[in-house]
Amino acid sequence: MDTNKEILESIDYAQVLTKLKDDVRASRLRAARAVNTELILLYHRIGTYILKLQKEQGWGSKVIQQLSKDLKSTFPDMKGFSERNLKYMRKFAFEYPDVEFVQQAVAQLPWSHICIILTSLQSPDARQFYIAKAIENGWSRNILSIQIEGHLYERSGKAVTNFDDKLPSPLSDLANASLKDPYLFDFLTLHDKAIERDLEKGLIEHIRDFLLELGEGFAFIGNQYHLAVGESDFYIDLLLYNTRLHSYVIVELKAGKFKPEYAGKLNFYLSAVDDLIRQPGDNPSIGLLLCKEKDNIIAEYALKDIEKSMGLASYKLGDAIPKDFQASLPSIETIEMNLNRSLKLSTKTVEKAEQNDAN
Repeated sequence: MDTNKEILESIDYAQVLTKLKDDVRASRLRAARAVNTELILLYHRIGTYILKLQKEQGWGSKVIQQLSKDLKSTFPDMKGFSERNLKYMRKFAFEYPDVEFVQQAVAQLPWSHICIILTSLQSPDARQFYIAKAIENGWSRNILSIQIEGHLYERSGKAVTNFDDKLPSPLSDLANASLKDPYLFDFLTLHDKAIERDLEKGLIEHIRDFLLELGEGFAFIGNQYHLAVGESDFYIDLLLYNTRLHSYVIVELKAGKFKPEYAGKLNFYLSAVDDLIRQPGDNPSIGLLLCKEKDNIIAEYALKDIEKSMGLASYKLGDAIPKDFQASLPSIETIEMNLNRSLKLSTKTVEKAEQNDAN
C-alpha cells in the first residue's frame, strides 16, 4: 500500500494538519497585530515630535503642513501622512503621553478606532471604557461609532438589579455590567398605545438590532417560549442565552409602567427555566423586565426579597409621528380626493395632447 496514502488517511495526520492550520492562522493574526502596534507607536512618536517642536521651537501650525509634504514625498507608497492625520497624531500624543499605556492598551486598536475615540469623546473615563470594550469585543469601526452615539457608557450598569445579593462575585459584576438603562429601541416606531405583543413583534423583526443593543454575548433562543408546568402552559416573551454569563436570560416586555407583581411572575419563570431547561454547567438564569416607565424606589423594593436574580430597566422607542404633526396631516378622504383630482387632470392633459397631435 502507498505510504503517502496511508499517512493522508490516518487520523493522526488529520489532527496534525488541523493544529498546523490553527498555528498558521494564529501566527498571521499575531503578525498583523504586531504591525498595527508598531504603526500606532510610530504615529505616537510623530505626534510627540510635533508637540515638542511646537513647544520648544515655537513653530506654528505650518510645521504640520511642511512635514506632511516632506513625508509624503519621501514615502510615496505610505498612506497616513496627510496634514489632517498628522493633527490627529499630535492630539493622540497630547491626550496619551504615557507610552507604556499606549503600547499595552491603545495600540491594540486600529488607527481609525483611535481617531473616533479622540474626536467623539472628551471624558478620559469614557475613552477608557470604549477602548476596553472595543478590544474585548472586537468592535468594527461602525459598531464603535454606533455604541458611542447610543451613549453606551452613560447607560451601562444603570439597571435596577438584585445581582449583588443573589449572585457571587465576579459573576454579579459581569451581570450588572451586561445590563443598561434605558435600552434604546430607536429602530422601532411604535405608538403610545402599543401593547406588549406589538413590542415583541417589532423586536423579533429587528432581532439583529435588538441583540446589538442588548450587548455582547446574547444569543436568541425563542419568543413566546413554551413552558409546561404541571397541567398549565406558560409562554415567555423572549428567551435568550448569554455566552459570557453562561446563563439563560428571560426577558419580559411591558408596554406600560412597572408594577411590583411583574417581578413575581418573572421569579416564577426563572424557577421553571432553571428546573426544566438549565443544563449542568449553566449558571442560574437571569431575568430582565423591560418597561416603558419605572419608579426606581418601587423597583428596588419589588426586587429586594425576590429569590431569583433579576434586573429592571426602561426602554425608549424611536420617535413616532408627534401628535401635533398628526393633526396637521390630511385625512385619508382628502388624500383620495386629491389623488382622483390629479388623475382626472392627467387624463385631460393626455387627451388634449393627443388632439393637438391629430390636428
